Amino acid sequence: EHVVESGGGLVQAGGSLRLSCTVNGIIFSTNDMAWYRQGPGVQRDMVATITSGGRSDYADSVKGRFTISRDNAKNTTYLQMNSLKPEDTAVYYCRELQFGSWGQGTQVTVSS
Repeated sequence: EHVVESGGGLVQAGGSLRLSCTVNGIIFSTNDMAWYRQGPGVQRDMVATITSGGRSDYADSVKGRFTISRDNAKNTTYLQMNSLKPEDTAVYYCRELQFGSWGQGTQVTVSS
């Protein structure tokens, strides 16, 4: 199983980014997926989850700004991040929830 994130970068406050996470080696369509983030000196926290059936859930801090989605044909889950704030700066990690595999992370930096 291999989890690979992409799409991070530097953006100004109020801007948008879309993260992608591709998973190989599993039957992707049957697995729940999640995005986490870890800022400097803090624990890794869940940002958003999506079930195999497409039901999503979000941390309160990102509700209304972030959207998680999935494309089973591409074995990929996405995190669309809008209205970004400096406090969203973190390394963002994708996780496949059946086996608990993590990706390597992608850096998101939001400047004020």
